[in-house]
Amino acid sequence: VREYEGVMVRLSDRANLGDGRGLTWNEISLAALQAQGVSETTELNNPQAIADSLFSVTPVVVGVQTIITDRTMRRIDKKVAAKIGVLAQNAIQRKKDQDGLTALDGATTSLGGAGTTFTSGLVAAAASRIRGNTTEPGTGSLYGVVHPFQMKDVQDEITSGVGTYAIPAGLTAEVFRMGFSGTLYNVEMYTDGNISIDASDDAKGGVFVREALVLVDGFGPREEHDRLIRYGGGANELIIYDEYAWGERSAGNWLYELYTDATAPTS
Repeated sequence: VREYEGVMVRLSDRANLGDGRGLTWNEISLAALQAQGVSETTELNNPQAIADSLFSVTPVVVGVQTIITDRTMRRIDKKVAAKIGVLAQNAIQRKKDQDGLTALDGATTSLGGAGTTFTSGLVAAAASRIRGNTTEPGTGSLYGVVHPFQMKDVQDEITSGVGTYAIPAGLTAEVFRMGFSGTLYNVEMYTDGNISIDASDDAKGGVFVREALVLVDGFGPREEHDRLIRYGGGANELIIYDEYAWGERSAGNWLYELYTDATAPTS
């Protein structure tokens, strides 16, 4: 069964918790200082306090276990056996992506709302609030991740005049031919089918700068093999472990949730 590769891992910042550094990855954030004007008669006596805060992420272990009996391996086609080998790692990657999407759901501020139609204006609002944040503006690349059903609403927005007037050359014609992909308001837009749709047909994506989300890796993917001679006439056990966790920097400033309707399109 084909799976969504997911996009969260490649759009986020990465860090590694090396050996001998304990269980938690730590990062120090230093608050901004204030400068003041100094005239020829000013005696500068206003030392600035350097305030720091600690940002910590503790990776956790995830795993996938498979047991394949010797009888099964003798009976199935070699092409099927080759596919089995990648299923466990696919499961790890899917969970890693889904956990990153959960971080979008945990954003302090949600734009849109249940049942509302997804529009490009929500992307513009999120981007403006990130760039213009008075507490700590976000810099660097901006990314947007939404469900394909949400992106369809943007396509409809761009091509809404089709059938009413001649299609002009440019963005409308391109979207009419190829579908939408690319940039909205300087935000690189991506779709991710791993975003869940709730019982009310709503979905939650997000807009963020790369540094807003950090994926902290622990020991990395590791395979463990075991021979189970008493199991089903003999079997091979394979366990794949990974260690990671997601964290949000500058919470409330660099990440905004996009919460809208995601009903399956019919036209």
